[in-house]
Amino acid sequence: MTETTERANVGPPDTQLWEQIAQGDHAAFTELFERHAEAVWNYAYRLTASWSQAEDLLSATFLTAWRKRGEAQLLRDSALPWLYTVTANRARTEWRASRRALRLVSRLAPQDERDHADEVAARTDAQRRLALVVAAIAKLPPSEREIAQLCLLGDLSTADAATLLGIAESSVRARVARTRAHLRDLTSEDTP
Repeated sequence: MTETTERANVGPPDTQLWEQIAQGDHAAFTELFERHAEAVWNYAYRLTASWSQAEDLLSATFLTAWRKRGEAQLLRDSALPWLYTVTANRARTEWRASRRALRLVSRLAPQDERDHADEVAARTDAQRRLALVVAAIAKLPPSEREIAQLCLLGDLSTADAATLLGIAESSVRARVARTRAHLRDLTSEDTP
């Protein structure tokens, strides 16, 4: 069992915390944050390959959680899948915005300054590849997307994912294998 899962089993379940948070309970929100902040940061880092962007995404995810506290409903006993979804959506939005800004800068920059843009593009090649995978995950059917977010990006074990999703571990392993194959097909089209 992972450390994050062990911490999630201490104290009231996430669903109970979420109900308290919906009533404006700051202590319950603090407990939920302390329970899942490390997992969300790790997930954000896997999405962005940047410590500072992971910190920003962590903050934005929990800010969204606080803002949506009365509206959002947890479908599972854990808030982690919902937090991962919020994190992935924020990462995609920020990635798109940065791509638009980079394209605008490249159009506005004089020819002799384009070398710097090429250097920046070369340094962010790993981020581009990771963004391709995140975009491919967004194209997956919902059950495969959930498995990809939990097991492949979220680094949850198949046993923990099975418990979280309420299905057999063998089903999770089969979904992971199908999802990996599907991702290979989707990303091979986008990579040269």
